[in-house]
Amino acid sequence: MYLPGDIGLTEDQQVPDDPKEEARLLMVQYKARLARAGYTMDDLVSVTIYCSDVKFYAGFNEVYRQYFNENFPARAFIGAGTLLFNARFETQGIAVKREK
Repeated sequence: MYLPGDIGLTEDQQVPDDPKEEARLLMVQYKARLARAGYTMDDLVSVTIYCSDVKFYAGFNEVYRQYFNENFPARAFIGAGTLLFNARFETQGIAVKREK
């Protein structure tokens, strides 16, 4: 499953003031998108995070690691400058159903 670019917006479609809250909203949305298609976060094999400023790296990671058990997907964290709607983060990814 190819996941399109997502950003973490509030219910009223605003970017939160707090970068960690933005990261949390993004991950909640990502997890829900996967679940709707019958996947879990453990099915992610690759994630790319575009970030408006790499100074948010540590805070994003603090939130990000809470959404995985043991096996993290391959990942790139890219400083990308200005993102749509002045978001700090945008993610895209690939998930693969694993046989049990």
